[in-house]
Amino acid sequence: MVLAFEIALIVFSLLLMLLVLMHKGKGGGLSDMFGGGMQSSVGGSSVAERNLDRITVVVGLIWFACIVVLGLLIKLDG
Repeated sequence: MVLAFEIALIVFSLLLMLLVLMHKGKGGGLSDMFGGGMQSSVGGSSVAERNLDRITVVVGLIWFACIVVLGLLIKLDG
C-alpha cells in the first residue's frame, strides 16, 4: 500500500511541475527576465487559462492528500 502511494506521489509531483510550468508569467518575477513581462493581457483570463488553474488546484490537492496518507501509513507501520 505504501509503494502505491509513493508511486502516486511521484506521478502527481511530475504532473504538478508540468502544470505549473505551463502557466503564463504574471510579471514581477523570474518570468520577466526571460521575456514574459513584455506581453500584457488586456482581456483577462481565457477559458483555457481558467481550466488550467482548476486542473492545477485539483492536482495540487491530490498531491497533498497523497503526502498526508503516505505519512499516516508510514507512521502506523513504524
